[in-house]
Amino acid sequence: MSDNLFHTHLPRNPKEFVAFMLVIAVISVNTIPVAIGGLASGFTLAMWADLLRVSPVLLVAVVAVVLLTGKPAQLLTARLVRPGDSFRAHMILNALCSVLLISLVMTVVGTWIGTRQVSTEPLERFAHLWPRNFTIAFFIEALLAQPVARQVMRRLHQRVDARAALAAA
Repeated sequence: MSDNLFHTHLPRNPKEFVAFMLVIAVISVNTIPVAIGGLASGFTLAMWADLLRVSPVLLVAVVAVVLLTGKPAQLLTARLVRPGDSFRAHMILNALCSVLLISLVMTVVGTWIGTRQVSTEPLERFAHLWPRNFTIAFFIEALLAQPVARQVMRRLHQRVDARAALAAA
């Protein structure tokens, strides 16, 4: 069953990988900064509107950081999972490793984008900012963004596999 979940719930080719990554990135960019910004300065319409203005830049930054940290996160995940571990264990550890690496970078870069200035402030406050940012990002990734992206893949694969079965018949 686990191999079937890997085959049906995860991208099978580069085009599907792009779609998978974009689903996760769009959900993440529209939720994680709102939660972080809301906790930092209060949940206001002005804060949300400001985040909307920078969200295209955040989306590009998130995609770039995901691509840069993808291989290291994959290697770290492979060191933690064992043959026979469940699909769920693989996904949680992959989310943990990915978010760990992405949050290290985005704690600094995201602050620069959000404040529209490059400064040492996020580096000086890193020990205070990063644990909160990591926790928020991990829960959103593990409970919302990645499960939604896996369901998008599952539904896509159901359609593709059904078409292939019809064509073979």
